[in-house]
Amino acid sequence: MPLPAQPGPQDRLDVVLVAPRNPLNIGAVARAMANFGLARLTVVAPWAPHWREARSAVGAPRLLADAVEAATLPEAVAAATLVIGTGSLTYRKPEQPVVSLPDLAPLVASELHRGGRVVLVFGPEKHGLTREDLSYCHILVTIPTDACQPSMNLGQAVAVCLYELAARALPPPEPSAEPQSELRPVPAAAPSQDLDLLAGLVEEAMTAAGYSPSAMRQANRHDLRLLLRRLSLNPADLRRTLGLFRRILWRLRRSAASQSNPDD
Repeated sequence: MPLPAQPGPQDRLDVVLVAPRNPLNIGAVARAMANFGLARLTVVAPWAPHWREARSAVGAPRLLADAVEAATLPEAVAAATLVIGTGSLTYRKPEQPVVSLPDLAPLVASELHRGGRVVLVFGPEKHGLTREDLSYCHILVTIPTDACQPSMNLGQAVAVCLYELAARALPPPEPSAEPQSELRPVPAAAPSQDLDLLAGLVEEAMTAAGYSPSAMRQANRHDLRLLLRRLSLNPADLRRTLGLFRRILWRLRRSAASQSNPDD
């Protein structure tokens, strides 16, 4: 019996739409994905209940029918090792690295080549991704547009991004001239859901240590998400860091318990 085919790069490049309002835009996104050989679409908290019936998904009804509906963005990007937010800088002060679309392909190609999963995240039509949404993203990509008209229709923005990646990131990499015995595989980054697990543990340790008042916890949580994504931890590093903070938290709780029960 032949072995099942390994997932190709197209199978590890996902598109996520956050709270899209117009089903026609969702259909246009599905059509653009089909144009460039992609099939994994996730829609987060869509406004219209019948979005799968969009007539604009010409040639892509199956893709739209198979799309995943998620309740939250963290759920939608849980398995991703590189989460790419999209938007303009007109009304936004980014807190993560900003990459222009022409410079994005090498980053995506590298992540796919080492076995990672990449997610492109697009925000609602009216205002795009929020600051909270972007805290789950490793980088922010911008499409070079005229300053007089910086925003794009959602379907058009997805099509432009996918064309760029299909042309420059999805073809298989050139074989290396380096001897095979000397190649060292580079592990993929830790998935987003594991980074959020670590962030929660670090936050528990910060609380146990009295690091900051409760009024600052939401801001600290936001900054932690950004920090962990900048560090680009691989799974082995993440496991070690989880173990470290679990030990720290255990020590802090044990110390607090002994102080509250000095006679024990």
